[in-house]
Amino acid sequence: MLMSILARNWWAFVARGILAILFGLIALFMPGVTMLSLVLVFAGYTLADGVMAIIGAVHAAKHGERWSLLVLEGIADIIIGAAAAALPGVTVVVFVALIAAWALITGSLMLAAAFELDADHGRWWFVLGGAASLVYGALLVIAPLMGALILTWWIGAYAIIFGIALLVAAFKLRAKFKESLLGKLA
Repeated sequence: MLMSILARNWWAFVARGILAILFGLIALFMPGVTMLSLVLVFAGYTLADGVMAIIGAVHAAKHGERWSLLVLEGIADIIIGAAAAALPGVTVVVFVALIAAWALITGSLMLAAAFELDADHGRWWFVLGGAASLVYGALLVIAPLMGALILTWWIGAYAIIFGIALLVAAFKLRAKFKESLLGKLA
């Protein structure tokens, strides 16, 4: 049943694949635009989320429920959204800094865990993973804008591969759809 529904709508997978590939190409060849667009989407989301949190607080207050934390959340969302919209370059650097901190912390913990393991239980894989995380985190700290550029390229590469996979799947579904049409005509 699901296969026949998907086969009938094979064209939707073509559209998704083409859009993914176009997004990937934009991310690869226009990374600055892509980064700033993502920041602006984030800013729009946090502004809307802040307004909705405050509306939720007003409704909670009308019903005698606790509302102060919702208001604080809404205010924080609005401030962060406004800051992201006003300072998109800083937002990108902060995002890269968070990834760098994550890589440094998890890399350190993974290295520490490696020395708790016996050699036959994957110690060296933990060492390799921890060292890779530390190097990655250090590189992001040293060159955050280059890190943002590379992250954008990775997103672009992923989108292109995903888009190609969708296109291949779409044409497989199209073949299945044509096969089922021929079966009904026979």
